Amino acid sequence: MLMDLGDRASSFKFMIRDRGGQFTKAFDAVLADAGIRVLKSPPQVPRANAICERVIGTLRRELFDRILILGERHLRLVLTEFLAHYNTVRAHRALGQLSPSQAETAGPEPIDLAAFRLRRKPIFGGLTSEYQIEA
Repeated sequence: MLMDLGDRASSFKFMIRDRGGQFTKAFDAVLADAGIRVLKSPPQVPRANAICERVIGTLRRELFDRILILGERHLRLVLTEFLAHYNTVRAHRALGQLSPSQAETAGPEPIDLAAFRLRRKPIFGGLTSEYQIEA
């Protein structure tokens, strides 16, 4: 991770991580040598990192369990497309079935979809679709 960051590694002051067994003392020592302070989440407190865990779970269920990532470049392309979909089109129950971009405004007026033709746009290679009213 530090090698990939290169000169940008010095801009990171700390890293928050859980107490998983994959993080060894050597892992923490490498980060400490780079001047990055390691902050561990409290033991047996699953809600301490709930937002991050929720995002990771959403990514796994909606994306990574359904698509094979072929490399870093492909991962960046897929995540960029998912981020746009997630924030502008995907309905969120907590936002009253609006997307985050719609929730920032008043939200759209209800439309009688029976009166219009819809156009289906497959995304993520057809894993899911977005729908738009045809002009």
